[in-house]
Amino acid sequence: MINNYPIINIYEKNSLKSKLSSQILFGEKFKILSKKNNWLKIKTSYDKYTGFIKQRKYFKDRKNTHKVSSLNASLYSKPNKNFLIRTKLPFCSLISVIDKKKNFYKFEKYWIKKKDVVSIKYKQKLFKNIHIFKNIPYKWGGKTYQGIDCSALVQLFFKFNNLYCPRDTKDQIKYFRKVKSIRKNSIIFWKGHVAVCLSKTQLIHAYGPKKKVILMNINKTLQLIEKTARLKVIGIR
Repeated sequence: MINNYPIINIYEKNSLKSKLSSQILFGEKFKILSKKNNWLKIKTSYDKYTGFIKQRKYFKDRKNTHKVSSLNASLYSKPNKNFLIRTKLPFCSLISVIDKKKNFYKFEKYWIKKKDVVSIKYKQKLFKNIHIFKNIPYKWGGKTYQGIDCSALVQLFFKFNNLYCPRDTKDQIKYFRKVKSIRKNSIIFWKGHVAVCLSKTQLIHAYGPKKKVILMNINKTLQLIEKTARLKVIGIR
């Protein structure tokens, strides 16, 4: 199945009171494992993540041609800026373009500005635009401009570049190759937390205590996390 809604929450259990564990973005594929009442147990195609989503009308199949490259992309009912609607698609959403007109692409019943999307095959330097998430609220299980957690911030940029990355920090640290020293694009792991190095001295992470995505000095971050959470670095990848 394919998600045809901007954001779908994945819960640990089949209840809205359950903990949010992740999200499915527009255009992402998933497999239905079982059905119970108004809930579906699913497994995502990209990272094999399992959980529960509300039962709704989803698409069965579609070939995606483009992906959203901006933090969030506004949608329009017609290829004209005066026909803006409330719906937005988050970064890394996938769409199937069926028509073009002036500065707009059409997918499904919506129009989206060409500047907000790139070809599905497009790649760039891995964490080139990660700064677009600066000051986005921290949200456990989140993957979008509305809120994001530390491991999703890492995963999204691998996915955008058509590369695989596990969803959770415990799996990410096992998956990536070890490096001996911190440098640009290094990924630093603590137990239950991860950050991306923008240089030898600065990192970016979705940091729970600060309640947002924030840029920080690397050495000061190491000291702060060790002091406040009593956690030391367990790996550099």
